[in-house]
Amino acid sequence: MQVDFHYYATYCAAFIAGWSHEESLSIADSAQFVDCCSRTLLDKVGAPTAAATTQLQLELMESGADPLSLQNITRIWASFHFLPANLFAERKKCSKQYLNKYRLICNVNSTLLADTVELARGRSLEAVGVAMHILADTWAHRYFAGTPSLVINNTGLDFYELVPDGEGFRERPVHFNNNPASPDDPEKGLYTNSLYQWDENSVMNLGHGRAGHLPDYSYARYRYLPAWGEYREIVKDNPSDYMYAFRQMVYALKCLRKKGIFFETDVYDTEAVRPYEDRIREILEKRQLIASQDWKAFGESLSGQPIPDFTTETWTREYSEASKENRDDTRLGRFILAALAQKSMVTNRIFKSGSLLAGISVNIEEKGFKGVQVYRKLLKLKQEEDVHD
Repeated sequence: MQVDFHYYATYCAAFIAGWSHEESLSIADSAQFVDCCSRTLLDKVGAPTAAATTQLQLELMESGADPLSLQNITRIWASFHFLPANLFAERKKCSKQYLNKYRLICNVNSTLLADTVELARGRSLEAVGVAMHILADTWAHRYFAGTPSLVINNTGLDFYELVPDGEGFRERPVHFNNNPASPDDPEKGLYTNSLYQWDENSVMNLGHGRAGHLPDYSYARYRYLPAWGEYREIVKDNPSDYMYAFRQMVYALKCLRKKGIFFETDVYDTEAVRPYEDRIREILEKRQLIASQDWKAFGESLSGQPIPDFTTETWTREYSEASKENRDDTRLGRFILAALAQKSMVTNRIFKSGSLLAGISVNIEEKGFKGVQVYRKLLKLKQEEDVHD
């Protein structure tokens, strides 16, 4: 997903769920910041780089194929963008290496998603935003895994877009190119994807890179053969999936506003969204690469308040100007605490499933985690334990 859904649509969902204009902005800000909080940004302001929730293209290109680099990639992308659906899934007649990667495939309505939403309960608005980003991405990124893997994430040549035609659809082959400077052209069916690399662990095989940005476009409908699917076809209907994502966000945001109402999977707030369904569906179906202006107009019509454009500048400036003892109380500081908690939970779950794809992490929730300074002490403790072991 992109800024149109993570920022503007999240604002709309939060406001419909009963949060105030200011609260909805804070939640939406944090949801979008997940796609911006790179190691480079954190290093620039002197923040703990372990809290990175994304990687820049340059960071990925400079990343090696050694186990530590691959573990770092997996910790970020599996935790925040491709939440694993079933870490104990079984497959017959396959290697343990393949099974571990297969278990990282993202899908909706998992136990780990419920835990992700509940992890934000009673915490900051920034923590709520982080959870909403992850929830939304389970719908857009389902069937791909947040670890480099050709045998899981490759899509093959049998790739077709389903284009509206009258009351039905017509199939059109998708033509991919590998030039990142070439803009996608939905009218001609021309899209950019990652360069095919036979190396199983190439970053070109991370997530939905082989499918380009099609999973991120709300209008897209397409069918393809996933590398893991044993020649069984996948049909993705983004307008439908994105509507489910929006309804589920409204439900989740209502749960987090009230005590005693816990998030359950496969529940959607259809009733609260129903008055706006036609307008939302119109936005989702519109064949455009970015729908920010349409979502912004909808959000402003809901609240009667202006929605400012998203920017990271206020986040980094506030953090840089704060004293070290007060940095946890800034927006970036609260985001960092939420990101570290989420990453710790997911990587520990992966490790407990018997996989080292995300390495071994400090379970900060079990060790009384209260802030960044405590995190640094726990990290040092873990490093010392590793040395003694």
